[in-house]
Amino acid sequence: MNYDLADAISIASDVLTGKVSAVEITQAALARIAVRDGELNCFTAITADKALADAARIDREIAQGNYPGVLAGVPFAVKNLFDIAGLTTLAGAKINVENPPATQDATAVAKLKQAGAVLVGALNMDEYAYGFVTENSHYGATHNPHDLLRVAGGSSGGSAAAVAAGLVPLTLGSDTNGSIRVPAALCGVFGFKPTYGRLSRAGVALFSSSFDHIGPFGRSVRDIATAFDVLQGEDARDPVCTKRSPVSCAVSMHEDISDIKIAIANDYFTQGATPEALAAVQQVAEALDVNTYVNIPEANRARAAAFVITASEGANLHLQKLRSRPQDFDHATRDRFLAGALIPSSWYLQAQRFRTWYRDRLREVFQNVDIILAPTTPITAPLIGQQTMILDSQEILVRPHLGLFTQPLSFIGLPVLSVPIKRPNALPLGVQLIAAPYNEALILQVAAVLETKGIVSV
Repeated sequence: MNYDLADAISIASDVLTGKVSAVEITQAALARIAVRDGELNCFTAITADKALADAARIDREIAQGNYPGVLAGVPFAVKNLFDIAGLTTLAGAKINVENPPATQDATAVAKLKQAGAVLVGALNMDEYAYGFVTENSHYGATHNPHDLLRVAGGSSGGSAAAVAAGLVPLTLGSDTNGSIRVPAALCGVFGFKPTYGRLSRAGVALFSSSFDHIGPFGRSVRDIATAFDVLQGEDARDPVCTKRSPVSCAVSMHEDISDIKIAIANDYFTQGATPEALAAVQQVAEALDVNTYVNIPEANRARAAAFVITASEGANLHLQKLRSRPQDFDHATRDRFLAGALIPSSWYLQAQRFRTWYRDRLREVFQNVDIILAPTTPITAPLIGQQTMILDSQEILVRPHLGLFTQPLSFIGLPVLSVPIKRPNALPLGVQLIAAPYNEALILQVAAVLETKGIVSV
């Protein structure tokens, strides 16, 4: 098997049955990283010695007849805002280099390790997760594996690109306004943002606490479902993490989705996108025999309110350093944080009140539909350094508008999977599968059908 193109479950199966050792898999992943990451710039740290030691331990457990976990021997990496014991948590920032190393792994990292996965390093991102491009002035831009002249998306760009390039089959990222879904779409991989509070953020450097999610990137629906299963569970270290009982998704997926009501988001979600982005949604709709449309009201205002809240919360989190060390920030991040610090408190409060109203309206929408389809990004990956793009005959900024279709959904913490649309000889695009809170299983079930039909693939 060509393990650089294999998904996580295939690798784990071969490790558990003795077809290949965890050490061999880990060595191969480290070799791929050594060869390719120089041009991609996905990794900011590589934990080779620890990874090989962990892999050897997994091989010993298997030799002794023990079961090391469902992800046995699977190499993975995480966005560098996740704590990794022994490494300083950068969160994409120059200032954070001065911090002491983390003393324990983030809960999500620990859970994947407990399932047998092998951590091989930390991944590049936009500074403090504030961006959609992963063009970091301190650590460099992450390049899109499909075209090295283009961005990987952000802020979890290193996480998406590492999976797309076959460096590792599984990564973790975080999503505030689209930071998992945007790079997943631009790099052509699966990127999953579960319901807000569903997965623990303990040991993760936050950007905007009332928005931030964590989630996995993968090469198959079953990888995403399995990682989600592993990552679930209440965590006292994260007071936002819900007490809701875990739901097993990896074993419950089946092909009959006749009872799932699916619709296409219209109005706001059909405006401001290139024809190819809208065609990707139509491709999914036709595969699912969907011709029903649904309106998500006031999505434009939801996006505007999301800007206000995230800018305010992010600026407040970094206010002391903005005052004392503005020159040490990435200039793009600094200027946006400074603008956020100037937002009147009355705007923030009004945005939060609107948030409650908007959540109620979406509850009404989901009384009549189970899954909503929408573009993930309005365009394919722009060029590195590209400042503007043309949408609807208007020239607009790239950085904020890559999240045009993701922000209104993060605003109220909905679960969303960006699925990669099969587009031979073309740059990747993604389509969002959106559900009501805690309905992740329905999303994954629909995604599995699309995968079976060959509509979505890495």
